[in-house]
Amino acid sequence: MFKSYHKILLSAVVMAAVTSTVACAGDKSVSHTYANGKKVIDGGVTYPSVDGKRAAYHVNDKASNGGFTFGRVPTDNEVKAWNIDVMPDGEGLPEGKGTVEEGDELYEAKCSSCHSDFGTGGAGYPALQKGNAYEGQKSLTNQRTTPDSDGPIRVFGTYWPRASTLWWYIKTGMPHPAPMSLTNDEVYAIVAYIISINELKIDGEELDDEYELDRAKFLKLVMPNKDGFEPNIDGPKGPDNARAYFNDFKNYGNGTRCMKNCFDGKPVLARITGAGISDYQPPISEKKDLPAKTDVADAPGQKTYESTCAVCHGTDTMGAPMVGNKKAWDAVLKKGIDQVYENGIKGINGMPPKGGSTLDDAKFKEVVDYMIGASK
Repeated sequence: MFKSYHKILLSAVVMAAVTSTVACAGDKSVSHTYANGKKVIDGGVTYPSVDGKRAAYHVNDKASNGGFTFGRVPTDNEVKAWNIDVMPDGEGLPEGKGTVEEGDELYEAKCSSCHSDFGTGGAGYPALQKGNAYEGQKSLTNQRTTPDSDGPIRVFGTYWPRASTLWWYIKTGMPHPAPMSLTNDEVYAIVAYIISINELKIDGEELDDEYELDRAKFLKLVMPNKDGFEPNIDGPKGPDNARAYFNDFKNYGNGTRCMKNCFDGKPVLARITGAGISDYQPPISEKKDLPAKTDVADAPGQKTYESTCAVCHGTDTMGAPMVGNKKAWDAVLKKGIDQVYENGIKGINGMPPKGGSTLDDAKFKEVVDYMIGASK
């Protein structure tokens, strides 16, 4: 829960959800779920069946009351293979090293196709930076109560309280088409680059191209929003801190379990004023003319694109530049058309050579030309 925001602006939906949760917590007919003698943090409960049903769903009471078999105790090696998290205190973080310059080159090769140049994001993929993180962090208390007010900037540098998640996520989940393919040194290099474009400092030092990040230096990184969330879930007492926080309804309600008349009067909600944005720059076009007919439908390469390439390039969710997205293709074409041809013919990142087709080079280039032409 984000500390400096959650009590300031509470929507009607959240208010209803909190009231419902508090009501359920006081319901004598439910059985709270416990683990090792302690209530589970997520508030899980088991509801009784009535006439063989729970709500609108039938349930086999005989089968569901038969207990559970949890299997055998895992071996030490099995636990080690499963436990791949990187914790804020450094547990799970391996040794390694990489420079900002090396990370820049790796980012261009493996990350920019989705997250765009310099981590600016686009085409459905998140931005990794929005300028200086220390300045951006100040925006997190912003509320969009007027149409022209600026909202919070929520990217890695400004919003994340710990950097350990960045290392872990890149190592285990990126690049999207080939997770777990990066070496530890490559991950350190990419992390160093992302820290640098957020203009973060380590021990007061900005990260220039020659800066080499290693395990010891990474653990010294203090994020601007390190105290921005509650409760404190770090360390061995984290789960107990969370239980204590959520068991005290004053932290997110009015302190009283209730089913009705939960508030004196009506809740006061902050609402956005005005009728929305009207002064768009540049102004929105009011033309209703149909677009001019073009012969792009007869362009060489279109049929092959539709039958072979559209499965990846027809959407912005596959990591490939989407046909029609001018910004994405402009970024690709910065490498030069010859390099674009070569990357497509030989394959790049998650794309196999020629997209997995058996086209000769000339026909494949026609498909590339069609995609570029349809994206201008």
